[in-house]
Amino acid sequence: MNEPMPMATGSGEIVKMEVDYSVTCDETLPVIEKTAKDGKLEQAISDLLVLEKQTRTGGDMISTGRVLVTLAQICFEAKNWPLLIEQIVVLTKRRGQLKQAIVKLVQEVSTYIDQLPSKDLQYDLINTLRTVTEGKIYVEVERARLTLKLARMKESEGKIVEGANILQELQVETYGSMEKKEKVELILEQMRYCLAKNDYIRTQIISKKINIKFFEDESTNDLKIKFYT
Repeated sequence: MNEPMPMATGSGEIVKMEVDYSVTCDETLPVIEKTAKDGKLEQAISDLLVLEKQTRTGGDMISTGRVLVTLAQICFEAKNWPLLIEQIVVLTKRRGQLKQAIVKLVQEVSTYIDQLPSKDLQYDLINTLRTVTEGKIYVEVERARLTLKLARMKESEGKIVEGANILQELQVETYGSMEKKEKVELILEQMRYCLAKNDYIRTQIISKKINIKFFEDESTNDLKIKFYT
């Protein structure tokens, strides 16, 4: 019989899946979701946190991810934004939290940003996600996308310099998990922001991060035009 694949925690510790909680989640999550829909949000969150501890300490990455996503969905559907933000912080700081479970949570919550009822809430959620993903290589792509979104929000308010400064913190050329095309798109955005604030020297420096051989592929013509114009 094949042994369970080792999983990594957020702190880098390697753990083996000791228990498969998939059946437990199949049975329990719908019951908890109904509890939340019946207006018993606190009880639903409490039950989910108990289940999360079981799946996390059992090393079950997939089930832990399901629990975290369900918890986020319940908070979102209840429109309880402070609770959502609080639980993102709590869950990502859990001792021995599994990396892929954090990835699933961040990916899920990132889809909520545009659906929030105010800019202030959008900023709060983006900043929370950027904080909990800071320094974590396994969510570097998600954090880069959040950072680009934040920069564009600032730009839409006429704060181009602030947006440029936010985007410049990304060293996307070092991101091993990001696809080459997305890397180039982000670097081109960094160049555009630098030009918008008349920082021509930095624009030139950033442009050298792109290997022009990338543009030899015809599918990159749109990016090639942006680069040379």
